Amino acid sequence: MNQIRMPIDEVIPEIKQHLEHSGAAVLIAEPGAGKTTRTPLELLQTPWMHGMGVILLEPRRMAARSAAVYMAAQLGEAVGETVGYRIRSESKASSRTRITVVTEGILTRMLQHDPALTGIGLIIFDEFHERSIHADLGLALTLQSRELLRDDLRLLVMSATLDAEPVAALLGGAPVVESRGVMYPVETVYAGRPSQEPLDAAVARTVRRALAEREGGVLVFLPGANEIRRAQAALAGGILPPGVEVAPLYGALPQQEQQRALAEAAAGCRKVVLATSIAETSLTVPGITAVIDCGLRRTALFSPRTGMSRLVTVPAARDSADQRRGRAGRTAPGVCYRLWSEAEDRALSPATPPEILEADLTPLALELAAWGASGPDELAWLDPPPQAPYGQAIQLLGQLGALDQAGRLMAHGRRLAGLGLHPRLAQMLLRAWPLGLARPACLLAGLLEEPGALKGGADLRDHLGALMEARSERKPKGGASSLLVDEGAMRRIDLASKQWERALADQFSGGPAPAPEADWERYCGLLVSFAYPDRMAKRRSDGRYLLRSGRGAAFHRGDPLAAESYLAIADVDDGGIESRIWLAAPFEESWLSEFYQDEITENRTAEWDEQAGVVRARKTLTLGALVLKEIPDPNPDPGLIQQALIRVITEQGSQVLPWNPKARQLQSRILFLRELNSKWPDVSDEALAKQAEEWFLPYVTEMKKKRDLQSLPMLTILETRLGWELCRELDREAPSHLTVPSGSKIQLQYDSQGNPFAAVRLQEVFGMLNTPRIGYGTVPVALHLLSPASRPVQVTSDLASFWQHTYFEVKKDLKGRYPKHYWPDDPSTAQATRKVRPDGAR
Repeated sequence: MNQIRMPIDEVIPEIKQHLEHSGAAVLIAEPGAGKTTRTPLELLQTPWMHGMGVILLEPRRMAARSAAVYMAAQLGEAVGETVGYRIRSESKASSRTRITVVTEGILTRMLQHDPALTGIGLIIFDEFHERSIHADLGLALTLQSRELLRDDLRLLVMSATLDAEPVAALLGGAPVVESRGVMYPVETVYAGRPSQEPLDAAVARTVRRALAEREGGVLVFLPGANEIRRAQAALAGGILPPGVEVAPLYGALPQQEQQRALAEAAAGCRKVVLATSIAETSLTVPGITAVIDCGLRRTALFSPRTGMSRLVTVPAARDSADQRRGRAGRTAPGVCYRLWSEAEDRALSPATPPEILEADLTPLALELAAWGASGPDELAWLDPPPQAPYGQAIQLLGQLGALDQAGRLMAHGRRLAGLGLHPRLAQMLLRAWPLGLARPACLLAGLLEEPGALKGGADLRDHLGALMEARSERKPKGGASSLLVDEGAMRRIDLASKQWERALADQFSGGPAPAPEADWERYCGLLVSFAYPDRMAKRRSDGRYLLRSGRGAAFHRGDPLAAESYLAIADVDDGGIESRIWLAAPFEESWLSEFYQDEITENRTAEWDEQAGVVRARKTLTLGALVLKEIPDPNPDPGLIQQALIRVITEQGSQVLPWNPKARQLQSRILFLRELNSKWPDVSDEALAKQAEEWFLPYVTEMKKKRDLQSLPMLTILETRLGWELCRELDREAPSHLTVPSGSKIQLQYDSQGNPFAAVRLQEVFGMLNTPRIGYGTVPVALHLLSPASRPVQVTSDLASFWQHTYFEVKKDLKGRYPKHYWPDDPSTAQATRKVRPDGAR
């Protein structure tokens, strides 16, 4: 391994010592110290890492790939051997990989799959000062995993500009280590920008100045890809000296173009790199001696008032500006040209707000539900998720069918979480599958995740058509031919859409025949409505629209879509009293009854006067705030009382059903076997609600009021639906209790993921050689082993391995705390007992 000394080497011994004894540490290392690529390699060599792996988290895909490539080169190996990486849509790792560089969302997936992170000894959070929502979530989940399952898991949080004390406190008072980097003097020049001067013109002017005043390369920070393209156009046409190469650098670029921007300039040439904030940290752009900072950043702000996000460009904060400035002094003295005045500089806010305080929290809420948390209060955070946006997220997840009325994750929610997309887009994919529309849905999801891929009008049919043309080179149709296509984005959309199609195929056995490609654009509005059910809209008489959520919306200028009776809106801002529609597609009225019948409220049957306890005579069909039909009905059928009760169950689900612990356990047992064999009925809260009439009508015929539902015999209803033969099979393959060697019958429980577990005192399973298996012998029961005081000691799904490898460490601890109890040397042959010690034992 290359042994060139780096500043970080001075503190590596201190880091090792703290991690060994404290289990956690915070490292503040200035740019150029070598923390990202040297620290993981050094820590891998420690004795406490023997046989264990390291996860290194990077906030961006480009940085993750670059760090892995560099570390592998230091070892003289190819990526995927000792050092590998995993990022979205790309993985280079193997069974030999011990250091895996990942983006933060990948860590979340790993934790959801294996909360104990088996085989991982150390997690490093790099560039944590960026405070992405994935980093905050990943740290919160890791801390809980460490507390409950893996007290031996070590954590290292690294940054160049982080306020270390709050992080150290969150890690339980972890020690803070500081390392000085290699930083040359950087002169700051306030170049300013007149308010009337376009940004691209100011950039071109300042680039020419920097090239004239300095040697070396120039790094320009711009808020987004659109500004980069405009600046690149402004610098074209021979306005730069000969031998100057202009290279863009942003996350959505193809990998080859990213590598071109990060490569050394050719001999005798100079490079101007136009970058987003992706170049603030982690990545090293060689040869840079001048930085031009436009002082802007782009972020998505979520509004709890409207339930919508909007992409805004705002001034960068002090910490970001200082980080950008430092990129000019990595290899030599440099200069930073700031396109603002000294007075504006004094007004900068001190720090960039954490993403968790500004973003849409729906993906985070779904991850917490999949984790099994009832809410964010169960975890430790640097900044807890704000209540109002989190409440909006829970509400949306309920509308998407991911959570039941009590906020618990449902089977559909597990499918949504498994796709790794925003829950809205995952919902669109899952609902498109049985219609044979998976492929256009995947393409639409890619388009909506790449908002800069296509430019043009508001009609999403044209955007989908342009994408289809780009993929198939077919003859352009209609307005689609005038849309601009970003070829790099097209490749990413194509790759991602195929990956999602494979993921859908893995979730479903078999599939319907795909819809003809000629019909895809017609169904565009239907697909959008699956993702954005709250943004279905009905035209008002004045040409404006009312959204299902109750908010008004309109097109900024005249648009052909404004003549449509119904729209499904994919992109709308939250500005002012009424939103502006950016992207939408026509929604056919017939689809309301075909796909949203269960969500259409018929007041004659569904709405009760709670005080009077009677059905209103007016029959009004509504979908949220949208009134679809209204007809007087003075003579309601007497049978509507029963139908109203059924709809109450459909709409309110578990809130109105008298679940008791025995019925809930029976439900969990059936759902556990359904995951293994589709012959078992779906008794999830979601399925029971959707099929309420089939399940409950025989039991409500004599009921007259909503409160009568509290007498429903839930246990009997479930058992009757199963039948005698399935009940016998259920007792055999998913028993309610587990008999252990001590003779005790221990209750079996099934968690939200359907995994069986039992909590039992350690002494009662002495002599049990192997982990019990249920579910046709395929699923091990996780044993939550308890101390004599019934406190958690260990969780294992491999009892034989526990006896052989872990028991003796546990025994040392328990023997010290419970000296009178029986702690045999060979637990696999010892006599189990419910007492302090078995009869006759000494």
